[in-house]
Amino acid sequence: MMKKNDILNLKKRYLIWLYKETKEALDRVDRKFTQIEIDKFIRKELRKGEREAAKFFEDFNTYVNNKEKDCATLKSREGKYLSPEHQFLSLKLKAIEKAIVKELDAKGLEEIKNLYHQEMVDRILRSTEHK
Repeated sequence: MMKKNDILNLKKRYLIWLYKETKEALDRVDRKFTQIEIDKFIRKELRKGEREAAKFFEDFNTYVNNKEKDCATLKSREGKYLSPEHQFLSLKLKAIEKAIVKELDAKGLEEIKNLYHQEMVDRILRSTEHK
């Protein structure tokens, strides 16, 4: 018979995995919206020196414009996902977060969110080439 602590650890690992998988899928969409804000700012700053690097500026400008078009197909202005798949993932993440709070309490949810964030930062810092 499993000990209570072993059962709790199994549940916690499953909830961490479930959160990570669902959050990563949503982040692939959501990060485009946060990136586009930053990219627009960078483009504005680059315009100040556009003459010196016109070819590179145009490439970056095209990149930002294409990302902006992609964003328009993913979410409405109200922030609602346009894709049924993304709507489902958003609802699923909310349900997972409620399950985490039920099993591990609010501190458990905060811990899992922090672990996820740290893992994403670590991945970026370990990355040696842009793919």
